[in-house]
Amino acid sequence: MDEIAEKGFAAHWKYKEDDVKKPSSYDQWLNRVRELLDNKDLNALDFVDDFKLSLYNDEIFVFTPKGELKTLPQGSTALDFAFDIHTRIGETCIGAKINHKLVPLSYELQSGDQVEIITSEKQAPKEDWLNFVLTSKAKQRIKQSLKDVKKKIAIEGKEILERRLAKFKAPIDDENIKVLLKYYDVADPTELYFQIAKGRIDLKKIKELVDKGGRLKYSSVTGVIKKSFESLIDKFKTKKEELILGDNTNEFEYKLSPCCNPIPGDDVFGFLTINDGIKIHRVNCPNAEQLRANYAYRIIKAKWKSQKIREFLATVRFEGLDDIGLVHNVTTIISQDLNVNMKSISFESNDGIFEGKITLYVTDTKHLNELITKLKDVKGIKKIERTQ
Repeated sequence: MDEIAEKGFAAHWKYKEDDVKKPSSYDQWLNRVRELLDNKDLNALDFVDDFKLSLYNDEIFVFTPKGELKTLPQGSTALDFAFDIHTRIGETCIGAKINHKLVPLSYELQSGDQVEIITSEKQAPKEDWLNFVLTSKAKQRIKQSLKDVKKKIAIEGKEILERRLAKFKAPIDDENIKVLLKYYDVADPTELYFQIAKGRIDLKKIKELVDKGGRLKYSSVTGVIKKSFESLIDKFKTKKEELILGDNTNEFEYKLSPCCNPIPGDDVFGFLTINDGIKIHRVNCPNAEQLRANYAYRIIKAKWKSQKIREFLATVRFEGLDDIGLVHNVTTIISQDLNVNMKSISFESNDGIFEGKITLYVTDTKHLNELITKLKDVKGIKKIERTQ
């Protein structure tokens, strides 16, 4: 009667268990639902989805290295198991051994598996973890960890913004924040601060928004956009003296083709377009064969002059094994050892395999090849190639 009063009519299932000292399957299910209810950040729709998952999924039975039995929904992964053991173990999980064999975090568990979790204090939850966890506990712990990290980074971004506004004697109040949210097209202040801390927002443009009394005014944005557009054109405007076109030294206007991004040192040719003047392509450009075959009469010989030093954009792509500190080692070589400026950098890791792409400024192919040679020596990088 006490059980029914405490847990409802379904509590009578407990009396059908052989060992009343151990938690029944009903008790375990109830504990999972209780964990969902205890999570204040969980919205109503998420709760319904997770509740149905806990209610209807078939179960599998797996074991810890000490022989302890664990029950999980069918389709659970090694990462689900890690979070089921303890939140901290899940957050620091870097891999698992299933029946003494090393497997990735996304490995789908089977009944009877013996699971040993491998952890590292340097590990932290990642966004892609949400793609291969099934249990509500794992999902919510990962989401919460990501939110906590984002909040910490946002605090740094807010401090950066405060220092920037202080230069213009502009307060960081609700009115000014609303202007910045509208100008940078960001949903909320936390996201604004986060983007600032990540360097994805150019705060130099704020000076164009400052009005009297340290107030920010969005109406002045038109001028900002115009200046930004003009500076962008100037940045990519090509000067005539960098290339020799044709068989003589006559000067022609030309543009570098974005499909292959030629840089000094590349073998190049000019192509006369109908509406866009002369465009410069690399000889090994993906479009070169088609242009030569179909429009040979528009091809113009071209070669680089060696006197002028200027920076050009190039993109390199990486592949290899994920390793702690890999991104730091790559950026150190680029920024410090070779003094190369980066325009953008992106890395993606999937089950221990990473892919990366960096767009940077180089002076010529010799400069780029020196960089690639250096990066090949970084531990974990197995393949590196120029894409543009």
